[in-house]
Amino acid sequence: MTSTESGPVLVLGGARSGKSTFAEKLVVTSGLAMHYVATGRAWDGEMQARINEHRDRRGPDWRTHEEPLDLVACLSAIDAPERIVLIDCLTLWVTNLMMEDRDMVKEFTRLAAHLPQAKARLVFVSNEVGLGIVPENRMARDFRDHAGRLHQIVAEKSAEVYFIAAGLPLKMKG
Repeated sequence: MTSTESGPVLVLGGARSGKSTFAEKLVVTSGLAMHYVATGRAWDGEMQARINEHRDRRGPDWRTHEEPLDLVACLSAIDAPERIVLIDCLTLWVTNLMMEDRDMVKEFTRLAAHLPQAKARLVFVSNEVGLGIVPENRMARDFRDHAGRLHQIVAEKSAEVYFIAAGLPLKMKG
């Protein structure tokens, strides 16, 4: 595990790979005040069940902030050196931005500019969606491409990057 003292951490993996659990352990072992930024929206009962599962697993020691769109404003508002912030997840943030027809380059640039100046330790979770076949429709291809670009930006600014498969972490950077 990491101390995350030298910059952000990015944790990538597929669905149900164990990436959120791994990232939560990084946060818990830091000894800092634990904050959780939830980017997901409960569009249906299945998504609400996933949100509830994550919330129940974390328990009462976490301070939760729900922010589906303005991630940088949320991170700025809770930024403090005695805090560690888990952002789960970047791909849900991309989905929300796409659904609201936001300027992806502008949003990604704002996040990239925030990362080096953040006082809180940041741990990002995201789904790696670019390992499969080329999606059949344009929206899905755009989503995959936006996520891939965002991952490159965050990985470049991160001190550590992990890829999680079958619950096993592969350290890719740091």
